[in-house]
Amino acid sequence: MAGWTRRALLLGTGSVLGGLGYRAISPELPGLAAVAPVAAVAGEGRLNDASLLSETPVFRHIVVRDDPGEALVAALRAELKAAAEEGRAVNIGAARHSMGGQAIPRDGHAITFDNGFVDVRDGAAGDGVYRVHAGARWRDVIAALDPVGLSPKVMQSNHDFGVASTFSVNAHGWPTAHGPMGTTVRSIRMVLADGSLITATRTENAGLFSAAMGGYGLIGLITELEVEATPNQMLEPTFELMPAEAFAPSFITAVNTPDNTVKMAYGRLNVDRAGFFDDAMLVTYRNTETEVPPASGSGVMSKVSRHIFRAQLGNEWVKRRRWGIETGIGARLAGAASRNSLLNEPVITLDDRDPQRTDILHEYFVAPEAFTDFLIACREVIPQSYQELLNVTLRYVAADPDSLLAFAPGPRIAAVMLFSQEMTARAEADMARMTRDLIERVIAIGGTYYLPYRLHATADQLVRAYPRVGAFVAAKRAVDPGTVLRNGLWDNYLGTL
Repeated sequence: MAGWTRRALLLGTGSVLGGLGYRAISPELPGLAAVAPVAAVAGEGRLNDASLLSETPVFRHIVVRDDPGEALVAALRAELKAAAEEGRAVNIGAARHSMGGQAIPRDGHAITFDNGFVDVRDGAAGDGVYRVHAGARWRDVIAALDPVGLSPKVMQSNHDFGVASTFSVNAHGWPTAHGPMGTTVRSIRMVLADGSLITATRTENAGLFSAAMGGYGLIGLITELEVEATPNQMLEPTFELMPAEAFAPSFITAVNTPDNTVKMAYGRLNVDRAGFFDDAMLVTYRNTETEVPPASGSGVMSKVSRHIFRAQLGNEWVKRRRWGIETGIGARLAGAASRNSLLNEPVITLDDRDPQRTDILHEYFVAPEAFTDFLIACREVIPQSYQELLNVTLRYVAADPDSLLAFAPGPRIAAVMLFSQEMTARAEADMARMTRDLIERVIAIGGTYYLPYRLHATADQLVRAYPRVGAFVAAKRAVDPGTVLRNGLWDNYLGTL
């Protein structure tokens, strides 16, 4: 029954960053010898991201696998120096799951980190700390922590993403009750635009730490991080079906139990148009005190899930049946799994293989008391478009006191939405209009939207959603006066402020 114990039986909890439409963008290259004009390694000197709508010319693309040490720092300094002398940009990516060019330097030096280095250090009271290369993927972290009984305290919902990328977009997860992943990072080391190598923590270079957390690689080139771990456990799920308006108070009560019994939690909303956002499901996981097996993945059920998930496209009957499966047989058959196994899921599981469509993510953060207003806004805005909404996952995010670009200044419910969009100009225009309308409604109720996705918001909306963006831009210009570190987010918004 092991194949039935994973969240794949519930047809995927939805990715936080980068979408389910992952595509490789270049062949792997052997270490620093990979330095070469991008046309020689990535075809036509262009890079794209998971949206497939962000094709961007770059001067050079290199893939680096060195451990965080002198060779890596020297390579980054060389790229920064060469780029600055020619007036070009530099930016680092890992899995490249963003959706609006946030990790692509136009006509610049694109660096892809690809290294699984993880150094586990034991901690007190069963917790731990690990040092990790900026380019390590979460699957590398799980593989290193699992044998010693530890688990990432907070990570994205899929294991494909880079650890430093998660910090740089300040992504959250579904373990409770935590803030974004950056709240579990103790220190980072990064190379600044002038080539200096610094350590940043909440007490040392604290301003740079706050700017780099959720800073989209615009503050410095991160080489390694020190991150907190937590004990791995066997967890048993519980499922509750309720009206959508009842979800927020139930969710907040569950994730803030005085005895901290709920270890992981998420919610779902139904998406068929006849009952759009009328019903919700709350899934909570509690410790079972049973032996913890080695971490595994979802196996065959992920493949079954993909067929049902993709069959929703243009089919309201299938959307209703999927909701019935999740709240019915799926809930009855799902069993206990280890924390690491629940986290050890690839984003490609529900990959879209239709060359005429692409998966587009939205994410909105609203205070629990504003959740009903959020439901109303979505019911009024989304069905007026012709976009196909396939999934909504709801997560809890505790307050983030550190990041200058914090999306959760207080406790928030995060709504992760997965749309399937036609790859046409008409569909792109419709998506842009719908996105701006939805962002406007969310800002009006005190919420915000997530920045790693399509760049459809207006500059005014970004400023109103992120009131400390001016402080971020000032910090960036102070540490990088030549604005060598640039990407699509800077070029389209921040650099104009």
